Amino acid sequence: MNEVLALLSRRRSAKIALLKDPGPTAAELDTILKIAARVPDHKRLVPWRFVVFEGEARAAAGEVFAAACEAEEKEPSHVRLETERARFLRAPLVVAVVSRIAKRPGAPEWEQILSAGAAAFNLCLAANAAGYGTSWLTEWIAYSPFVRERLG
Repeated sequence: MNEVLALLSRRRSAKIALLKDPGPTAAELDTILKIAARVPDHKRLVPWRFVVFEGEARAAAGEVFAAACEAEEKEPSHVRLETERARFLRAPLVVAVVSRIAKRPGAPEWEQILSAGAAAFNLCLAANAAGYGTSWLTEWIAYSPFVRERLG
């Protein structure tokens, strides 16, 4: 079996608790993101964006998540707010893959969403091939108007 098939046959999502330092170096991350972008992209719209959270940016994002939780939920507990503050601190690096739909004849929205999903999976595969664990999660923050506004 060739190396690619061997990787595909054994890869799995890692449990969040197993995502520990060290994360990818800047050069490794650059390679991972370049590979992530090598997916089908009808009309070359690039219907996704990668947002990298590392270092202190993970804690800053957590403050936004806690504020969103307070704004959008009725009386969240102290434990819940601390969980949101620590959400991106669970891994040394978080890459958000954001779907960005362009209104373009001949490039249906569903194709663009699939392209973004393919970019997310390619990101996981590239990181796995580089020796890193990955976990693809879509949490409530992906749908929060408050988070969307605050993170742009």
